[in-house]
Amino acid sequence: MSGIYNNIPLIPVIKPNINPNTNQRQNVTPSQGFDLVLQQQLYKQTEVKFSKHALDRLQSRNIKLSKDDLSKINDAVNKAAEKGVKEALIIMGNTALVTSIKNKTVITAATEENLKSNVFTNIDGAIII
Repeated sequence: MSGIYNNIPLIPVIKPNINPNTNQRQNVTPSQGFDLVLQQQLYKQTEVKFSKHALDRLQSRNIKLSKDDLSKINDAVNKAAEKGVKEALIIMGNTALVTSIKNKTVITAATEENLKSNVFTNIDGAIII
C-alpha cells in the first residue's frame, strides 16, 4: 500500500510473504530485500525534509506547498549542493526558505510580510526559483 503523507510519497516496505498454512517464506531472496531497502534509503537522501520549526512556520504563516513546489525545492537543493553551498536561502515567489543543503533540510520559512527589514545570517548561497 503506497500513498502520500504531507506531500511526500510513501514507499511501502515489503515484508516476506509467509504462507499461513506452511509458515514458510515464499520466493523472496535476501538480495531482493537488500536492493529494495537500498533504493528506499537512496530515495530518502534525495528528498528534502522539513524541520519541526519549519513545519510550524509553514502552518502559522499559512504557506502551502504543492508537489510541484517540493520538486522545485529539491532541484534547487541539488543545484546548490553541486556548487558546494552549505546553507542557502531559497526564494520561491513570495516565500523564503532557509535550508541546510548538507542535511537537505528546510530550517525555517517566511513570507513576504516577514521578509521586510529582515537580515538572513549564516547562509553562503541563494537560489531564486
